[in-house]
Amino acid sequence: MTAASLVSVLLEHPFVEEFRPDHIDKLRSLAREVSFDADQTIFREGDDTHEFYLIVAGRVALEMQEPDHVLRVQTLGAGDELGWSSILMGRGKYFQARALEPVQALAFDGVRLLDACRADPEFGFAFMYRMLGVVSERLQATRLQLHDMHSPKAKRAGT
Repeated sequence: MTAASLVSVLLEHPFVEEFRPDHIDKLRSLAREVSFDADQTIFREGDDTHEFYLIVAGRVALEMQEPDHVLRVQTLGAGDELGWSSILMGRGKYFQARALEPVQALAFDGVRLLDACRADPEFGFAFMYRMLGVVSERLQATRLQLHDMHSPKAKRAGT
């Protein structure tokens, strides 16, 4: 993908909606294209991987591995983000991510992203502000899953 086409893909992604052109160019310089096959595990819960992704096409399941089953917390698609914990070096992933169908994404190395945020505080603020929105969405999705599983009405409906 050329630099111009990377910028075009980034401009269409909601994550960069309020970014300045120079911030988008900074992301472009850090981006690389990746793809995943259907049913491929992108990362497992606890993995210490450092990749952050902007999903361009395809769907990804965010899952929690339970002793007797896998709990899907959220399904992500084009326009979503994946791997926010890559910024928290050494913390490990909080979910498992699995491609439900072929996925195309832009990948960013978390170490390089963090360095870019430190080097340019305005870029860092814009990036971290958007990242906080991602974390908030994941927290809400997990909260709703727990509510559905443990709500007395949900239990009655399932019997």
